Amino acid sequence: MRKQQSNKSAWSRPLADLVGAVIDPVLARQGFGQSDLILYWDDIVGERLAAMSQPIKLQWPARDRHAAASGADASATLIVRVETGFALELQHLSGAVIERVNAHLGWRCVSRLTLKQGPVERRAAARRAPSAPDSIAAQTAENLVSNITDEGLRLALARLGAHALSRRPRGD
Repeated sequence: MRKQQSNKSAWSRPLADLVGAVIDPVLARQGFGQSDLILYWDDIVGERLAAMSQPIKLQWPARDRHAAASGADASATLIVRVETGFALELQHLSGAVIERVNAHLGWRCVSRLTLKQGPVERRAAARRAPSAPDSIAAQTAENLVSNITDEGLRLALARLGAHALSRRPRGD
């Protein structure tokens, strides 16, 4: 017996499939043809540069009839907001940034980098889960708080002590 295929698509889809369709029209008003440059800025320029900069706008030159008729290639200017103290370093690295952006996009899209100094919006850093304390630190902490009669307080202090003792430098 064959199962009949339904013409209906599944109603649940990954959020990543929907984000591009929502963000792309908004970014198109800023000159970005697609959201890749914004979404993957960390991957394109590296964590160090991405922490101090963010792309603002991709500015395309005005159309010129003579340039279009001659087949001249019109490249865009990427406008990047950069922390004030980091602007000089990014200016020196602008050639590498342009190469990385063009390599990511797959064609010579950007020919120039313009820097706007100002505060960069920070993304919330992903927090690491705390590591479990070692068994020696846990036993030492339990021995130190064994005379406390309140069980809840004793357990909480033992956990705190175990974490504190396991992070202590071993040279003490």
